[in-house]
Amino acid sequence: MTNRSGILFAVGATVAGLLTGVPSPAAADGAVPAAAQLTWTGCATKSHPTLQCSTVRTPLNHDDPSGRSITLALSRIPHTAKTSQGPLLVNPGGPGGSGLTMAGYVAASLPKETAAQYDVIGFDPRGVGKSSPALNCVPKYFEPLRPDPVPLDLRTEQANRDRAASFAAACGAKYPDLLPYMDTVSTAKDLDVIRQALGSPQINYFGYSYGTYLGAVYAKLFPERVRRLVLDSNVDPDGVWYDDNIGQDYAFDARQKAFAAWIAKHDSTYGLGGDPAKVEAAWYAMSEAVRKEPAGGRVGMSELQDTFLPGGYNNGYWPFLADAFASYVNHKDQDALVRAYKMLGAVDDKGDNGYSVYAAVQCHDAEWTRDWNTWRSESWNVHSKAPFYTWNNTWYNAPCASWPVKPLKPLQVSNDALPPALLFQATEDAATPYEGGVTLHRRLRGSSLVVEQGGGNHGITLSGNKCLDRYLVDYLDKGIVPRGNGSSADADAVCPKSPDPEPPAAGASAKTLRRVTADGGGALHGMLGFRG
Repeated sequence: MTNRSGILFAVGATVAGLLTGVPSPAAADGAVPAAAQLTWTGCATKSHPTLQCSTVRTPLNHDDPSGRSITLALSRIPHTAKTSQGPLLVNPGGPGGSGLTMAGYVAASLPKETAAQYDVIGFDPRGVGKSSPALNCVPKYFEPLRPDPVPLDLRTEQANRDRAASFAAACGAKYPDLLPYMDTVSTAKDLDVIRQALGSPQINYFGYSYGTYLGAVYAKLFPERVRRLVLDSNVDPDGVWYDDNIGQDYAFDARQKAFAAWIAKHDSTYGLGGDPAKVEAAWYAMSEAVRKEPAGGRVGMSELQDTFLPGGYNNGYWPFLADAFASYVNHKDQDALVRAYKMLGAVDDKGDNGYSVYAAVQCHDAEWTRDWNTWRSESWNVHSKAPFYTWNNTWYNAPCASWPVKPLKPLQVSNDALPPALLFQATEDAATPYEGGVTLHRRLRGSSLVVEQGGGNHGITLSGNKCLDRYLVDYLDKGIVPRGNGSSADADAVCPKSPDPEPPAAGASAKTLRRVTADGGGALHGMLGFRG
């Protein structure tokens, strides 16, 4: 890992750069079937009164288009402007994230005059949510109490290994006909089925997190069918997926240290000390305490890590998590940890589905070592430097060590046939570390990279940063992308980070804490796939 916080120091403040327009692409030659008509029905919500829903059939195996088909669930906020810029497909990531609610969120978060120009299209990818069939390999797989993540003895290690292997075996037994077609390339080809069903020669695409990789793969397969491409919080395409997960281990540990520093800064509120190292030590002492005696009989070490992991995705959760942390340490309040677990760590039926798809795609997309000694050795090595998340992440991905479907070779996403794409990346992002954004920027020739200097949140546009959103809106409105002035080899534009949250007033209610969480970006993070 490199020092992400220092990479862009020389660039300084926001770089306006030079602005270039995206040329109007020539008409794509992808034929649109005459019968490609979707039936949209109202599925309005209180927040999104114009939301519509539909479904489309797509081949299970795109190499056998006349064979078995599956159903994809779609949502739409239709354009209202006199002139439309076509469909804008949005994806929240995962793999395993449901995108149906994303259409309403994006349409409502963009300026009205921008959203009015697009049919904003959400979709549940194959296997996800309301698409059919939907995967759920092992219901309640994350029910407490799970084995401790850090295997301090062989018995704990074997329990975790058996649990992961049983998940892989259950998936293979339950979905032997589906698992060979759960992968990113197949999902990208589904996007082109959606494009055809929409009756459009091209699509605009806006993806977060894993959705950036999905968008890059689609662009590689169908470059002439891409009109505009927005990628926020970018997967490193060179690390799919084993190396990318190791990168996360280091990056989430850094975010946990940032969390401890924030608590120390606000010692007058939380009373955990003004030294970040001591605050961090108190967190690990709490982790050891719940390992020996789970809080409320429900929150052991695994559940505690699940609860605090969202703080690495978005610092809007920090006040709520710090309050639970302080309540447990200072007042022996086990219920505070249980409440925090229920709000941020517990996995429901949607989570069971999301994790099943996550495993099915990541384990199939690329080769994972089957040698457990390699997993063990590398996990202990990384844990010695980054203990917050490493073993939790190891067990999360361990089904891939015995996945029942032969892995594919990742597609090389390098592309010089696209109109200019617009990429966004925070320097301290943990789920998709900064280096991934730089790599993808270099792989997509002519793309522009906008960086949030010092930002640590995952999913940074449409979250309140006006500088970032200005570049997004210019691109969606007029196809304009920033061009750097040569002061940085990486970034075309740099925005200051969004401010860290402030603790709520003393004695704030749980309702206030939840509002602070949502205002800090939790609303977006709640949609960003399964673990992003």
